[in-house]
Amino acid sequence: MAITDPAITSCLDLAQQLAATEQLRVQARIFERNEQAVVVTDNDERILASNQAFTRLTGYASGEVLGKTAAILLTQGERSLLRAKICDGLGSDGEWSGELDFRRANGDALPVWAVIVAARDPDGKAGSYWLVFSDMTERKESERQIYRLAYYDSLTALPNRDLFRLLLDKLLSAAQRRHTHVAVLFLDLDRFKHIVDSFGHTQADSILQEVSSRLAATLREQDIVARLGGDEFVVALPDLIRREQAGQVARKVLARLAEPFFLERHEILLSASIGISVFPEDGRDTESLLKNAEVAMYRAKKRGSNSPVFYSQEMNQRSFEQLKLEGGLRRASERGEFHLVYQPQLDLVSGCITGAEALLRWQHPDHGLIPPAEFIPVAEETGLINPIGEWVIDTACRQIREWQDSGLPGVRVAVNLSASQFSASLPKKVVGIITRHGIPSDSLDLEITESMLMHSADSVVAMMRAFGAAGVLMTLDDFGTGYSSLSYLKRFPIDHLKIDQSFVRGIPGDRDDSAIARAIIGMAQHLRLSVIAEGVETASQMEFLRGAGCDGIQGYYFSRPLVAGDFAELLLQTNQ
Repeated sequence: MAITDPAITSCLDLAQQLAATEQLRVQARIFERNEQAVVVTDNDERILASNQAFTRLTGYASGEVLGKTAAILLTQGERSLLRAKICDGLGSDGEWSGELDFRRANGDALPVWAVIVAARDPDGKAGSYWLVFSDMTERKESERQIYRLAYYDSLTALPNRDLFRLLLDKLLSAAQRRHTHVAVLFLDLDRFKHIVDSFGHTQADSILQEVSSRLAATLREQDIVARLGGDEFVVALPDLIRREQAGQVARKVLARLAEPFFLERHEILLSASIGISVFPEDGRDTESLLKNAEVAMYRAKKRGSNSPVFYSQEMNQRSFEQLKLEGGLRRASERGEFHLVYQPQLDLVSGCITGAEALLRWQHPDHGLIPPAEFIPVAEETGLINPIGEWVIDTACRQIREWQDSGLPGVRVAVNLSASQFSASLPKKVVGIITRHGIPSDSLDLEITESMLMHSADSVVAMMRAFGAAGVLMTLDDFGTGYSSLSYLKRFPIDHLKIDQSFVRGIPGDRDDSAIARAIIGMAQHLRLSVIAEGVETASQMEFLRGAGCDGIQGYYFSRPLVAGDFAELLLQTNQ
């Protein structure tokens, strides 16, 4: 039954009006309390309303923006471009979303994620627009932080290896179009480990930061400098007309790095090794140019002339051969390709053999006997010298035990130590080997060179004193060829000195060599150290040394290095 009572109809209309009013009130509350900024504009983009979040994010009060266009949030240059992009994006569905770069009322940047919706009338015509946006500042900062961590070195703020590759790829593409050169400079600081050992990582890091600053200051704005890690840096020089220009830049860099650094009021002098490869002659891609520049850097380091070296194809062949040598070296111990020979040391007073120097030999199955001068540097560079050195000490001690068990006269055996083997744990390892083989501690003589004493002196002193406390003998090898200083002979617990063969070779005919040999012998006698001259090849050399008071000799005049069996036979014949 239809309701016709006017009073009832009036009540129903009122109820509907109240419901509509409440709905508007709720919608207004939602609009005002929304966490996202909301702006409503008319068809001409004039602002009709905005909420509290808009004021909080932009700094504009609601009354301040009424009647103005939303363009107040944009810089002058962005307005026309943005309008065209949004109009195209709205399309048929009347909605656009994306990132916008707004400006706050005070001019600060405000990156936002925005959604724009066109509110259409029944005829489909846009009557108003709703702009809803949220602050992306924290997200943008997080993205920038992630990017910095991924592509920049945390210590120096320089590009890292990954970013350098990307940037170099772009430079090479441009150089190919322009027919210009791009040079890659691979830079490695010389002997930087000694600075770390002497001053610690924190102080050494400050040196690396200063190096990066000097590199950046020396280079052009368009050049790229990156830190690959450790003390390795790489530079890209674009738009070069001639490859020789790369050498000029490299020499400027070396000169800048040669200026003193200062740590804790200490003056530190650095040098660097730089290898150079040039696009397109030395490689047409990033990987090839980096690899070839590194090969050239290692050649520069070996030369030690503090001058840059350009890559050549011949270097690549040598590098390949070195890689093969390294691979063979890793397997040599497992395959039993190493052996020791022993060069006798003759006492000039008694005429008896008192010791021998154990010398490492590598008998390669394909290449025959490889000289130590070829494989020892490779072993030191790769860290293989540590297991190889331990094998040498163990084998020498085992041989001493075998000679003792066979009743041979007791002799000491000298073993050369590499600076790479120096560590706090070395004395414990050596004493453990001696104990395992059950030989007297003083039957092992460890030889070190003067140059080893120049760096990390305190740690070397501690290591040598540990050897001395265990009864292991120490010999200072190649005396006179390094940075000779009497203070070393006072500080370090040394038992023997070895006169280097470079001084022995000229005696007795060369007055200077003869004077040096006499001076070393006289000094050693006053310090109660025994002296052995190595490289003795003639009777006149031996007689001169005997007359000068030298304790012993070692060299081809008396005997070449011998295998263990032949040494034992000579020992019996000489000492009977």
